Amino acid sequence: LEAGYARGENDEFIQPTLIGRGAAMGAAINDGDSAIFINFRADRARQLSRVLVDPKFDRYPERRPRLARMVTMTRYEADLDVAVAFPPSNLQDLLGQVLARAGLRQLRIAETEKYAHVTYFFNGGHEQPFDGEDRKLIASPRVATYDLQPEMSAPELAQELVAAIRSGTWPVIVCNVANPDMVGHSGIFDAAVRAVEAVDVLLGQVIEAIDQCHGQMIVTADHGNVEQMSDPDTGQVHTAHTLNPVPLVYRGQKARIEQRGSLRDIAPTMLHLLGLPIPTAMTGHPLIYPDAAAGIRSAAADGTRR
Repeated sequence: LEAGYARGENDEFIQPTLIGRGAAMGAAINDGDSAIFINFRADRARQLSRVLVDPKFDRYPERRPRLARMVTMTRYEADLDVAVAFPPSNLQDLLGQVLARAGLRQLRIAETEKYAHVTYFFNGGHEQPFDGEDRKLIASPRVATYDLQPEMSAPELAQELVAAIRSGTWPVIVCNVANPDMVGHSGIFDAAVRAVEAVDVLLGQVIEAIDQCHGQMIVTADHGNVEQMSDPDTGQVHTAHTLNPVPLVYRGQKARIEQRGSLRDIAPTMLHLLGLPIPTAMTGHPLIYPDAAAGIRSAAADGTRR
């Protein structure tokens, strides 16, 4: 870390580094070695894992070591030739599963940085789409760090999302907007402001489409980030996620909204708005009850509870 700081890097962007015996030898992994990948986030680990174990991967310029065995902490991808230390649980009655059983088509849409979140993770760690589930990937910009382009691909995402809403093809659309999180991680305040402004423009376009189609929209998050760009005690740059309560914003018909909730309440809320039964496996409860009050309302969802 100290060497990275000396190069002008911060914690978010430390360059790949060899340490200990590997640094002295000039290589961390050699032919015949076994590797344990301790990263438990599949979206950050699957690409590097594929470089190491996929014989069909041909876009790496250097010769790759031939591993005797590779173990990953969790399952990053179903078709990776690795041993998995802690296989995933087979979750049932996921939101996408319930929608599929009800015969409703659904669209998952995001730019590259958050595509896995609305597909693989949203489906409980499974790559395979549910029946009636379509997916649309918007390419993230090719920049070294997103503070260089805080808008990311929000304009393109907005265009595709609005078109999907107006098409009437999908009763349910799940979208992840990446800017507040990805640019928030940079720690650069001015870039974060531009990122939030880009999301504001996107939401304005989406709301217009929702209103024209007489639809309903929920906007929420599973953690904070961009709302805190500096540490209140030290004044240092803050680049990490926060545990602050997150907003739940609803646009649609007149409704009564609970003023506090949890992330576990989001899926039951969506099913309630769709008029579908809520499975007993979902332990949350609806936060939005239509036909009680008017306008856009918001409630804080406790981001510390999962």
